[in-house]
Amino acid sequence: MRIRVGHSPDPDDAFMFWALAAGRVDTRGLEFEQVLQDIQTLNEWAREARLEVTALSAHAYPFVQEAYALLPHGASIGAGYGPVVVARELLDAERLRSAEIAVPGEMTTAFLVLRLWLGDFRYRVVPFDRILDAVRDGDVDAGLVIHEGQLTYAAAGLVRCLDLGEWWLLETGLPLPLGVNAVRRDLGERVRDVSEVLREAIRAGLDNRQEAMRYALRFGRGVDEALADRFVGMYVNELTCDYGDEGRLALEELYRRGAAAGALPEPVRADFV
Repeated sequence: MRIRVGHSPDPDDAFMFWALAAGRVDTRGLEFEQVLQDIQTLNEWAREARLEVTALSAHAYPFVQEAYALLPHGASIGAGYGPVVVARELLDAERLRSAEIAVPGEMTTAFLVLRLWLGDFRYRVVPFDRILDAVRDGDVDAGLVIHEGQLTYAAAGLVRCLDLGEWWLLETGLPLPLGVNAVRRDLGERVRDVSEVLREAIRAGLDNRQEAMRYALRFGRGVDEALADRFVGMYVNELTCDYGDEGRLALEELYRRGAAAGALPEPVRADFV
C-alpha cells in the first residue's frame, strides 16, 4: 500500500522524515512517498482528503476532522515561542489593528492565534517565504512570520512586535500547538501501522541527530547550519514524539478559544489514533 506523506519543505519536517528517506525504519510492508508542499497548500489539499498522511496547521484540522484523525506524534509545539509579528519599527496593538499585516494563510495557526490576540485586523495573504521582503520593502506595514523567518527577521532589518508563543504561554500557561500530523480514517486497520512507522522515524531522527541534521540542512532555504539546528531543536523534541497531557490540553484550549471566537466549526473532534 502506498502512503503519501505531505509535509513542508522545512528543516524540522525534513528532520522528522530523514529515517524514512534513509531506510532506517521498518515500514511494515507499506510504501511511503514524501510529498513536499507549503503548509497552506497542504491545508487546502486536506479538504479534498488528497493525501493519506499530511502535516496540517492545527487551525485547519477541525475543518477536515471527518476525513482525518490526529496522529499522537509529529506535532510542532512551541513552549514560550512561536510565530512573530515583525515590522520596520515597533508597533503596539493599537497601531497593528489599523495596519495591513501580511499573513501566510487564513488557515494557518499563526493567523488564528493573531486573531485571538488582536481581534479583527486588516491583512493580505502573502507566501510565507516572501513576507519578510514584503515588510522590508514597504508593501505592507507588518508581517506574521512562521518557519525559519522567526529567527531571521532581524537580518532583514526588521523588529519584533509580538511573539505569539510567548503571549500564549503567559495567557494560558501552556505551550502553543502550531502544526499537527493527521492520517486519513479510511486506511482502516493500517492506520496503526502507519502511526507506528512515523513515530519510529521521529525517534530515529532524535537518536541520530547529526545524520538527520545533515539531511534537514538541504531544506534550509539559505539558513545557515547553526540557525537550522536551532530551529529543529525548537520544534522537534519530546512533545513531537508524543503530545503528552500538556500538549493535548494545549490543543483543546486552542480549539476552545477558536470556537468561542467564531473561527472554528463546533464541535471539534480532536481524536487521536
